[in-house]
Amino acid sequence: MNSHKDLLVWQKSMQLVTIVYEITVQLPAEERFGLVSQMRRCAVSIPSNIAEGYARQNRKENKQFVNIAYGSAVELDTQIIICTKLGFFEEKTLLQLAGLLEEIRKMLYRYRQSLE
Repeated sequence: MNSHKDLLVWQKSMQLVTIVYEITVQLPAEERFGLVSQMRRCAVSIPSNIAEGYARQNRKENKQFVNIAYGSAVELDTQIIICTKLGFFEEKTLLQLAGLLEEIRKMLYRYRQSLE
């Protein structure tokens, strides 16, 4: 691999960012500085930390950044659950988002394991 952009987990997490930005527009205006901001930051954090870790070219540091990306994915999962409980999104949207996020979390877990 020549770049972090070659990593499937990075590519999938970039897809996730796009979806999160698209669906958070649907949230109520009063959530602009709450859930909207938080969900977008978490989503952006995932591919950003994958890229930064890859750039370090040191397994220990790379693993640390993958751990941070994984933490952001879990945090985003919690925010999706909150949105579900508050009825902010259609079930179809939530299933698509949750499915992609679960796939990314599994990939991050395997990536982290490969760095040990």
